[in-house]
Amino acid sequence: MYLYVKRLLDIALAIVFLAALSPVFAALFLAVRLTSPGGAFFTQRRVGRGKALFNMIKFRTMRADAPSDVPTHLLKDPYAYITPVGRFLRRTSLDELPQLVNILRGDMSFVGPRPALWNQYDLIAARDACGANDIRPGLTGLAQVSGRDELPIPKKAAYDGDYRKRMSFLLDCSLMLRTVSSVAGAKGVKEGGAGGDAR
Repeated sequence: MYLYVKRLLDIALAIVFLAALSPVFAALFLAVRLTSPGGAFFTQRRVGRGKALFNMIKFRTMRADAPSDVPTHLLKDPYAYITPVGRFLRRTSLDELPQLVNILRGDMSFVGPRPALWNQYDLIAARDACGANDIRPGLTGLAQVSGRDELPIPKKAAYDGDYRKRMSFLLDCSLMLRTVSSVAGAKGVKEGGAGGDAR
C-alpha cells in the first residue's frame, strides 16, 4: 500500500518543487550555458525499476567532450573535465535538480537507490542479489546519507537492500531530512568515488 502513497507524494512534491524552484532552474541554466560550450542539460541512460533503462536528466557539470557513459571513478583525472560551475553544482548537488522531471514522469522517486549507469554491471548485480532493483531509484537514499561516493559497491548495495526491506513513510522523511544535512556539509562527496556519476 505504501508504494501507492509514495508515488502520489512523489508527484505532489515534484510539482511543488518544480514551481517553487523555477527561478533557481533559470539561473543555473544560464550559468551552465554561459560558462562553458554545450547544452545546459545532460541525459544519461540509467537503470530504473525492474532494470528498465531510462534517461536521467542533470545539469551538465563536465565539458561537452567528456566521456558520456563512464563513472567518475573510472576517469583518469575527473577534475580535468569538471567545469568551474560544474564543481559548485556537484558539491552542492544542485546538478541533480532536473531529476524532479524524472520523478514526475515516474522514472524515479524522491527516496530510493541512486540509479546505476547502464554499464555499472557490478552494482546492478549486487543490487539484484538484495532485491534493490525491484523499486524505483531515488534522488536520495540510505546509501547517499551513509557515505555516498566514499562507499564501496558491496556496501552501497547492502544499504540499498536494507532500504527496500524497511521502506516506510517515516524512513523516507528521515532520509530526506538527513539528505539536507549531508548536502549542506557536502558529506560523502568524493570525485572518483565508487559510485560517482559522469558529468
